[in-house]
Amino acid sequence: MERLFSCQGSKLLQISLWKDGLPQGTSSGLRKLLWSRVSQRPLTRISPVLPWAHAGCRAGSATWFSKRHLQWSDIPRRWTSSATFNVPPSSEFVARSVGVCTMMRLPLKSSPEGLDAAFVGVPLDIGTSNRPGTRFGPRRIREESVLLRTVNPSTGALPFQSLLVADIGDVDVNLYNLQDSCRLIREAYRKIAAANCIPLTLGGEHTITYPILQALAEKHGPVGLLHVDAHTDTADKALGEKIYHGTPFRRCVEEGLLDCKRVAQIGIRGSSMTLNPYKYNRDQGFRVVLAEDCWLKSLVPLMGELRQQMGDKPIYISFDIDALDPAYAPGTGTPEIAGLTPSQALEIIRGCQGLNVVGCDLVEVAPAYDPSGNTALLAANLLFEMLCILPKVKTA
Repeated sequence: MERLFSCQGSKLLQISLWKDGLPQGTSSGLRKLLWSRVSQRPLTRISPVLPWAHAGCRAGSATWFSKRHLQWSDIPRRWTSSATFNVPPSSEFVARSVGVCTMMRLPLKSSPEGLDAAFVGVPLDIGTSNRPGTRFGPRRIREESVLLRTVNPSTGALPFQSLLVADIGDVDVNLYNLQDSCRLIREAYRKIAAANCIPLTLGGEHTITYPILQALAEKHGPVGLLHVDAHTDTADKALGEKIYHGTPFRRCVEEGLLDCKRVAQIGIRGSSMTLNPYKYNRDQGFRVVLAEDCWLKSLVPLMGELRQQMGDKPIYISFDIDALDPAYAPGTGTPEIAGLTPSQALEIIRGCQGLNVVGCDLVEVAPAYDPSGNTALLAANLLFEMLCILPKVKTA
């Protein structure tokens, strides 16, 4: 009888197996696999994961096998991956309803140290101007992400064979003080940047992008910005306040956080208080692409132009789910009709492949207005697509 040990050294499960029937190796969740020196005998079972096993190992926990010989194909891909990477478990071996609710059921880590990229939630909604509820966005996105798998057949991207990725939980925001929440977010992202880890953020409302860019600009200098949204978010103030989800990019301009000649805003639309609502943005050098200029067409040519504009310098992607038409994404606080389609959203994100992306966010998912879960499911898929276009992600 042999033992598999968790990454903490705790006994995880026991199996009987053929002597020398499988190559010795390690995996991201299982550090050691020792082999029997007794006579050959068939596999009898793999017992269920013990309840006190490490969460990262539980995510790839075992299933039952009937009496037969152990084959290489019997071992879940989660166990046989390289020790360098974390790989989400396959639903072929682990039920989607099993395990801790992390993004894509990845291991939950307390620190970005050693990671190439990390999913991080910022559950904030006290800067909203219309319908609140985005504080519950990160949790709902994680729930829907259980349906996601490990590779992208459409683009050939192999993110989990290229980068060490984990979920590092949520920023501990202050729901009674927006200024203090910005400070807490900024401090958290300074640590992420210092660890050379690329953040993929689950929002939260759009105020959060301001302190995130404050932290990233300290490391990278002024960054380019691909901003996908129904709104420009460059208002000056509302109700006397200069920080809320309608002002983040004006504050970023004022503080020199953006390379304004490398800023593009896509999907902009809706009614306005003036007849020239985009003057400020264009005066800064932003490229503003209205939703009506995207109707009924592919955005692949547009993204070819934007890749040339962005060059090889650092760029940040900020995607507000309300860029999409509310027919596809009703679960948001400030919906606007006649928006982008999901296929156009994929064209935009996939069009960023090859760019020097230093961070991404997906914001403004408000589950209370999303009874089907489709908005959060769409958000989870777009975050996966963002992971797939990060630098150093290999393609098949």
